[in-house]
Amino acid sequence: MSWSKGMHPCFLNDPPPPPPASGPNRQCFDFLSISLVTPKTTGRNPDVSAILASVGRTPRFMHTPRPPLGGMNSSNQLLDDQLTCCNGCMRVGPRGPGLGNESTVLYTSLTRLSPPAASASLFPDFLQAYLRHSSSAIFDLLEEYEAICQDKVLIESRMVSRATPGQQKSSKTAGMRWLLQQEMVTWRLITSLYRDRIQTELEDDIMMDVALVVDWLESIAKDEIGDFSDNIEYYAKSVYWENTLHALKTRRNTDNSGFNIPLVTELDPDAPIRQRRPLADLDREDDARLLKYLFTLLRAGMTDEAQRLCKRCGQAWRAATLEGWKLYHDPNISGGQCLLPVEGNPQRCVWKVCCWRMAEDEQFNRYERAIYAVLSGNLKRVLPVCESWEDSVWAYFRVLVDSLVEQEVIRSSGMDSEELEELPKEYLEANWTLEKVFEELQATESKRVLEENKEQYHIIQKFVILGDLDGLAQEFSKWLVTGPTLPSHLLRFMTHLVLFYNSLGLQLKVLKAYIALLVKEKQVDLIAFYVSHLPSDMSTSQYAHFLEGVSEAEQRQRCLELAREAGLDVAAVTKMVVENIRERDTEEFAHHDLTPALDAGTSTEDQRKIDVIDWLVFDPAQRAEALKQSNAIMRKFLACKKHDAAKEVFAKVPDDSMREIYRQWEEQGLDMPLPAEDENAIREHLCIRAYLEAHEAFNEWFKHMNTPPQKPSLPAQAKFTETVAFEMKEKEYQMEHDNWSGRLDALTEDVKERIYNVLLFVDGGWMVDVREDAEEDPERGHQMAMLRRLCLPMMTFLLLTVLQRTQRHQESLRMADIIASDQHRLYEVFSKDELRKFLQKIRESSLLLLDKGLDPLGYEIQP
Repeated sequence: MSWSKGMHPCFLNDPPPPPPASGPNRQCFDFLSISLVTPKTTGRNPDVSAILASVGRTPRFMHTPRPPLGGMNSSNQLLDDQLTCCNGCMRVGPRGPGLGNESTVLYTSLTRLSPPAASASLFPDFLQAYLRHSSSAIFDLLEEYEAICQDKVLIESRMVSRATPGQQKSSKTAGMRWLLQQEMVTWRLITSLYRDRIQTELEDDIMMDVALVVDWLESIAKDEIGDFSDNIEYYAKSVYWENTLHALKTRRNTDNSGFNIPLVTELDPDAPIRQRRPLADLDREDDARLLKYLFTLLRAGMTDEAQRLCKRCGQAWRAATLEGWKLYHDPNISGGQCLLPVEGNPQRCVWKVCCWRMAEDEQFNRYERAIYAVLSGNLKRVLPVCESWEDSVWAYFRVLVDSLVEQEVIRSSGMDSEELEELPKEYLEANWTLEKVFEELQATESKRVLEENKEQYHIIQKFVILGDLDGLAQEFSKWLVTGPTLPSHLLRFMTHLVLFYNSLGLQLKVLKAYIALLVKEKQVDLIAFYVSHLPSDMSTSQYAHFLEGVSEAEQRQRCLELAREAGLDVAAVTKMVVENIRERDTEEFAHHDLTPALDAGTSTEDQRKIDVIDWLVFDPAQRAEALKQSNAIMRKFLACKKHDAAKEVFAKVPDDSMREIYRQWEEQGLDMPLPAEDENAIREHLCIRAYLEAHEAFNEWFKHMNTPPQKPSLPAQAKFTETVAFEMKEKEYQMEHDNWSGRLDALTEDVKERIYNVLLFVDGGWMVDVREDAEEDPERGHQMAMLRRLCLPMMTFLLLTVLQRTQRHQESLRMADIIASDQHRLYEVFSKDELRKFLQKIRESSLLLLDKGLDPLGYEIQP
């Protein structure tokens, strides 16, 4: 089969549209007849036709008819710059599909504008909508968001239409209208994409995503068109090219030898191209306007409207050219008693090649070329008529849909690729991806599209289409941290978009970034609410991280109250705060030296660990946790000989904590003993108290021991007055020494008792759990065992020091029995070096007793 270069693809459809029953142009139709042939295939072609164009598919977007942007006094009144009429013919103004050129200028000024009063109610409206819908009705919520924005867009449009040119109010309102319209269509996009991604579980179906994006972009264009098609019908003509027809009839019926304007001599659709002769001027103008509006309708997905308009204008053949994309299907091939109508175009491949060739032919009008470029997937010829970002994205995605459909048809029907061999390789071998589409848009030659690429709503729309939540989060973070002040409505939209993603359980960085911003700006009253919308584990860690930087007691109390109001798990949060801070210490338990030196200093980090316990004492219900966490901190301090720091931690725990723990347990009415973990924590707390008291008693004894009163001395060759003064000082010294000695004896007895309380701690020993049915905690068990090895030998040597310095050597010898006792088994916590040192100390006491004439154990030697 062959065809002329300029042959319209309508001739390749089956069945062809019949010529008009009557009319002046009936003789112009000479259609090529093509018989119906049922293809011999083994199976039915896949039903993907509905994806290619809007004809025959259920619309995914349901809209309330809206006036076109720019204002409209009624649904039947068109903007002057969109449609003008002259001499009963259609006139198309300069404005094409998509937003006007002023959109970028309006948006640029938005960051300096406060929201007009008409849009201020959006803030409470969105909150009320959010509170009305549960997570199970999330898509109802998104539709309400769109409806709220739509209402405000209509209000703003009416305000713009009433404002006189040049009014400041008008420019602000127009800018706000554009911003809210972008938000409205973005909610529409999110609703469509995620309803299919979530509810139909087609997250990886690129065909579905691309088709939905095309639907969405067409719905935006449809909003822009308004109801102009009804107005076009009023000016439509049933005869096409009537001025050329009239001129030809006039020339035939009269002698026009002086008529020099060359016109076509035939009126079939191919005549102007075949004869290379023009139509009459008015017909050329009408055709140009019609083609532009046909493309506008195609851009809006209104193929049915475009075909209806062609028929009303007397160009039924052009309507047929828009029909050839449909896949052929004969329902009678499988048999049956009743014959059913055949659907689609059996010569679809030929039709497509013809469309591609027409799109490439420069003799055709640019919009006619664009129409057939859309139908054949010829991106290069569609882009020149795409003025805005939306138009360009639509062109790419429309062609991507076409490419995916062809690939699916070839794959599933077993079609021979030679049938499409006349299409160029760049189409047949195209490997488009969503990411590549937006990369191409970044390299476009259109300055307007380049500028609109940078608009924040278009950036959001891009990441939503790509499903790149991390990329979206990074953009949000950049805008919030480094960018200029965001318009208030954009920030509101961003926040509610994050809440939507959170309701789907999607992990996002953006909400965390926004929370980090609130923390940085010290917006204490806001943080808890937004943190509460993170997943539970994440919300706990995020709020705990925030609380780590709060140091004032009143502010801490306020933060906890806000957390309770927001529904956060306060107990889990405060526990994590304490754990985060105390676990920053990477030092391991180590065997320190045994010198009785005073405490090591308390560092700034140590002080943070001390103060963090305050988070657990605000609520009496957390006393058990306060004991456990304070014990863990004090274990580390004791291992590092930071006794003063440990004492500060101990002082943070209220004195009534143990009583409160028992009271709370009894209030539960359970006839059971206290949980093992709580009971062991109480015992550990008592062990640490005994150790700290013993250490404090030793320090007091040591200080007193080393500050005895100074004995006065009599100078040589002292005078009488000096001798008298010396005798008085000597009496005072004796009194002070007696007091000192008495105080020393009391301190010695006190320190002995307290150290023995540690060494001989009841029920199993110091730092030994009584309850063995507690949940196993290997780290705690290791630390407690290490503390026994670190602290008990230390206490032993401190006591030896006290006894030997106070000449109580016989008591020193008795300690050997205590250490060697199988009841207490203290010898197990001593290393060999420590036992050797201990025995050396015992030997020293024994020798001193021998020097006093006593036996080695301190008893009198019997004669």
